[in-house]
Amino acid sequence: MRIGIFGGVTANGPIDRIVDAARAAADDGFASFWLPQTFGMDALTALAVTGREVSGIELGTGVVPTYPRHPAMLAAQALTTQAIIGGRLALGIGLSHQVVIESMFGLSFEQPARHMREYLEILVPLVQSGSVSFAGETLTGHVGLDVKGATPFPILVAALGTKMLELAGTVADGTVTWMTGPATIESHIVPTITAAAERAGRPAPRVGVGLPVCVTDDEAAARERAARLFESYGTLPSYRAMLDKEGVGGPSEVAIVGDEAAVSAQIERLGAIGATDLVANEFGSAEERDRTRALLRSLV
Repeated sequence: MRIGIFGGVTANGPIDRIVDAARAAADDGFASFWLPQTFGMDALTALAVTGREVSGIELGTGVVPTYPRHPAMLAAQALTTQAIIGGRLALGIGLSHQVVIESMFGLSFEQPARHMREYLEILVPLVQSGSVSFAGETLTGHVGLDVKGATPFPILVAALGTKMLELAGTVADGTVTWMTGPATIESHIVPTITAAAERAGRPAPRVGVGLPVCVTDDEAAARERAARLFESYGTLPSYRAMLDKEGVGGPSEVAIVGDEAAVSAQIERLGAIGATDLVANEFGSAEERDRTRALLRSLV
């Protein structure tokens, strides 16, 4: 299992902070560095700049919401980033959440699975071949792109529900999850997306697992901190459904927390149950974050 670093704490910039975080991840030997698309810097733009400064590490988005950008526009931007950084992009995309899309952006969140299916019908051909002709119920794309120096890149769909996982396995290259515990990864995420890929005759999908990680001698205090830091995720329906499936009360209970031996064992379990990538969101005090980084570095 590959280990990557989630750079969410740097997502608002400034850009030098993002570059420094990615360079540190690359120097430490990690496989990947991920930025979210939230309400800070544009993730793909930031990764394009970062990739010109930092070599030797995959750069991923975790994740870009689909609704605000037509798939042809996202394809153009992502292919541009891919060309700039020399072919190291992993494009993570997702639906976001109804409260964001409807209440903040004023867009319809109706039939999200249909939306993602039509989005991929346009995005994937543009990334793979540079042209598409598709007319769906909500999205249309009759367009060609010519981005010199760009090559195809993996598209990972933030999929948690069965329909989305089947779509990701059938059309995309895998998934990247968040706040989804190991029992659910093992019983639901991995078998559902893998079976879909097999039925479609596609290669085994990537399964990226994003989770908070903290190496500490005070597990109870670290979980209390995680409960405060990540509380909002327990209120969002898609994550709440995965926490319920896991049988836990909140995000703090799926965080990877403990001393070096305990955290190592939890990470090793993820690899054993089919995760291909860990996207580690380091948290805790300065000392705990240093211990977390040292432990993760030792597992690379």
